[in-house]
Amino acid sequence: MTLSLSQMEEARRALDAPLFAGLPGDIGVSFEFFPPKTEKMEAQLWESVQTLAPLGPRFVSVTYGAGGSTRERTHATVARIQRETSLAAAAHLTCVEASRAEIDAVAEEYWAAGVRHIVALRGDPPVAGEPFRAHPGGYANAAELVAGLRSLHPFEISVAAYPECHPDSGTQVADLDNLKRKLDSGATRAITQFFFSPDCFFRFRDAAAAAGIESEIVPGILPVSNVAQTRKFAGLCGAEIPGWMDRLFEGLDDRPAARQLVAATLAAELCRKLYAGGVRHFHFYTLNRAELAYAICHLLGLRPVATAQEKAA
Repeated sequence: MTLSLSQMEEARRALDAPLFAGLPGDIGVSFEFFPPKTEKMEAQLWESVQTLAPLGPRFVSVTYGAGGSTRERTHATVARIQRETSLAAAAHLTCVEASRAEIDAVAEEYWAAGVRHIVALRGDPPVAGEPFRAHPGGYANAAELVAGLRSLHPFEISVAAYPECHPDSGTQVADLDNLKRKLDSGATRAITQFFFSPDCFFRFRDAAAAAGIESEIVPGILPVSNVAQTRKFAGLCGAEIPGWMDRLFEGLDDRPAARQLVAATLAAELCRKLYAGGVRHFHFYTLNRAELAYAICHLLGLRPVATAQEKAA
């Protein structure tokens, strides 16, 4: 039987060494959580934090709702992580519907609580579909917010990047200009919005380098177990969900365990391809569920870090 070129290529892939064999675990990771609304959700969040903590993340971040709608819950969650664990907690902070004085006061509260890392974002409008409007006495954009935070304390600051261009930017050139302004204002690194093609990230990384951006750009990874929910997220940030993803999740609505396996497989493969392209730091959007992120990190060779007590035993 004569094989076609495409069949030969597929056979070569199938006979190659396992995709995740021999990875040394030389990666750095970080995890994102959102503040819980109920006691049950708080228990789930804390279980996730405890599950992922042994992987030694560089930091864990907690999101901030539109217009400060989760301000108190975000602060309580970040402060508890900072107080009760050995993890470095990072707090999200946005420009939406708040004056500079109000935002600065929140930042001061974080500093007083021992938080030294802020994820500085412009933020989404409180009402979906409406254009962003800066508060009359507030920070106009994330670059101004970064500069304002820098004037308060020597925070470590992460900002957002958009491999597929933020919907408000219009063009990639404008989007990269905005990213450069944020980094030039004093941000430490950029964390990307989620994406589903390694080439998407690599093209963005190359374009950023060509635009003179030398700061670290960390890919944001979203393990997808709910395509409808992800589509909703994607509509807000300009990310594209490929058609093949819909097909892979067809028929799994009533099979959550199977959805988890598919989600972990897809995200792990994406990370493996990014690793092959030189990526060594990953930021996981956990949605307060630990197992998917933990499984992917394990496949990438990352293992729990022994505590001082365990080493002494």
